[in-house]
Amino acid sequence: MQRQHISSGSRFESDMGYSRAVVVGDWVFVSGTTGFNYATMEISEDVAEQTAQCFKNIAAALAQAGASLDEVVRVNYILPLVADFEACWPVLRQYLGHASPAATMVSAGLVDPRMKIEIEVTALKGSGVSHG
Repeated sequence: MQRQHISSGSRFESDMGYSRAVVVGDWVFVSGTTGFNYATMEISEDVAEQTAQCFKNIAAALAQAGASLDEVVRVNYILPLVADFEACWPVLRQYLGHASPAATMVSAGLVDPRMKIEIEVTALKGSGVSHG
């Protein structure tokens, strides 16, 4: 089976030797994605704004892979501070409310102290849900 690598152009990918996403067949595996705006390499101090930027970054990677957020079947959230998670919930519903994927939240330190959330998803092309 052929493997396709998706890049966002972030320096993190080349510095650490990974891909933003990897496509194998109909499966799309998106790496842990933070709230950096990759065009400017800036990050908001607000956890909800970081969460929205995470999903914009993830959606861009999924689009390059021929998939969408509606095809996400699994999501992992990583936050240094458990107390920040509830502030993210409206954003999570906005971006994944239709897909309602299986989910896990873990509290752990992240590479950069400015990062307040990291999100990893797995999508299955063709599994999107109807908006009807």
